[in-house]
Amino acid sequence: MTSKMVALWLRHDNDHHQGISKEAHRELKRRAVTHGRSLNTEAIAVLESSVRSVLVDPQALIARARALRATMKFKATAAQIDRWKREGRE
Repeated sequence: MTSKMVALWLRHDNDHHQGISKEAHRELKRRAVTHGRSLNTEAIAVLESSVRSVLVDPQALIARARALRATMKFKATAAQIDRWKREGRE
């Protein structure tokens, strides 16, 4: 999406932005200030980020975890893993 398209999407129309809620516009402005960007540049960054999101394949993730576990020289029980997790939080 070009910056001209985003500018049209965010253009003023009687004190509100056509096609975007006041809350979304406010949040976009807040994010733009936080990131040191213009409103248009922030809108483009948000859109690009959303279309680049990677969907996770749970079955592939489980298969990879099982393959990694098979290469371990020792076997950890569920109780051991739970204990390690608790120790890391204390």
